[in-house]
Amino acid sequence: MPEKISDRTIFSLSEVTRSIQKTLSERYTRTFWVKAEMNRLNRYPQSGHCYPDLVEKLEGKIVAEIRSTIWKDDFQRINDNFLKVLHEPLKSGINILFCAKISYNPVHGLSLSIVDIDPSYSLGELEKEKQLTIEKIRQEGIFNANKSLKPELLLKRIAIISVDTSKGYSDFRAVLDGNEWGYQFFHMLFPSLLQGEHAVESILGQLDRIRKVICHFDAVAIIRGGGGDVGLTCYNHYELSRAVALFPIPVITGIGHSTNETVAEMIAYKNAITPTELADYLIQRFHNFSVPLGKAQEFIIERFSSRMREEKLRVLNAVRYFKSVTIANLAAGRSHIQHELSALAQQTDYLVKRRRHDHALILSGLQKNNQMLILRCSQHVSQTAYELKKEVISFLKAGSISLGAIEKNVDLVDPKNVLNRGYSITLVNGRVLKSAGDTVEGTILKTILADGEIISVTTTINKTDQP
Repeated sequence: MPEKISDRTIFSLSEVTRSIQKTLSERYTRTFWVKAEMNRLNRYPQSGHCYPDLVEKLEGKIVAEIRSTIWKDDFQRINDNFLKVLHEPLKSGINILFCAKISYNPVHGLSLSIVDIDPSYSLGELEKEKQLTIEKIRQEGIFNANKSLKPELLLKRIAIISVDTSKGYSDFRAVLDGNEWGYQFFHMLFPSLLQGEHAVESILGQLDRIRKVICHFDAVAIIRGGGGDVGLTCYNHYELSRAVALFPIPVITGIGHSTNETVAEMIAYKNAITPTELADYLIQRFHNFSVPLGKAQEFIIERFSSRMREEKLRVLNAVRYFKSVTIANLAAGRSHIQHELSALAQQTDYLVKRRRHDHALILSGLQKNNQMLILRCSQHVSQTAYELKKEVISFLKAGSISLGAIEKNVDLVDPKNVLNRGYSITLVNGRVLKSAGDTVEGTILKTILADGEIISVTTTINKTDQP
């Protein structure tokens, strides 16, 4: 009962909460349907109960939020229904249409008690998000951007976005690495979450990592095992789909389902239903190259062998013809050479005799000219030697006189002779002191005289004005 204190009616907190509980229970007696986003499921495995956080968002901002409760038996029934319709369990991060009633507890406060959830509504919301993403991608004009890329002839360096424990990833590697034709592939795993509320962020992060080393890869493969439609929601996300569309090298997908193609698969360069089929696609590209190449190789070998046989026969015929022509030409050449040799011998004898007579005349003339030339040169050399001797003697005398004068001048400026004449040399730090400005008070001076050295300290500096 309320108390009366100083003309005030005072209620206890429990009285107020019980009043609220009574009012709500009398006002809201029936269940009703509500649509909201289940931000977090908050299931506790020990008890089996769930305490979902429900929110409503407007332009990305939360405009309403409330706690809710799903009791163990209700959750089991609802979850089984989700598995049957969506092939996925009830999980966080999806829009739901649920049947609930208002529940108020004096201790735990206000909440919604959920008794049922319609899985078909969640499926419809997923389709709505998918269509909205498709529309935005088409408006930006990038829907076919990745499909329009011109890939390498052979996609042999593959960056794989998957979970390292995924069966789909394991199947993909088994087919690719174990192909019976021995095609060599290089692939590197970039581990990522492939479903759930953090999947989009995780995949985008790995795409950014691949972009930094993109020169090492020919394509990106997104690989996932099987799953239901709810697990594929991240592949309808706008940001992820846009990143796939604008990625600079082909993105190929093997997400592992046969129905309800996601946006990321639609805009990828190549989409396969399963990781195994995606691996077969890569191998088939090698086939498409290697089979014609093998046929071309066989054709070239066959044509080469045929051409070699033809050329060999042609060369043999040419050798036979060349041999017969050479023998005939050699015989004719020998006869011609003998005739020419005979004529050359006669002509040579005539020329030799004529040249000998000419040489005898020339030799006689040269001997006379040489004797006269030698006489003239001998006279010229004797005259030149006499004149050169006179010039050298004169030059040496002049040089001796000049050298004596220089020697006297050097003696006069010799520091020893200068000191002997009463002069001295003053040094500061081993260098000659030339100006009063080169020293300060306290500087140690070294004065060199003819008969010794004096060490002194500067006490006063008197400078004279320069003329």
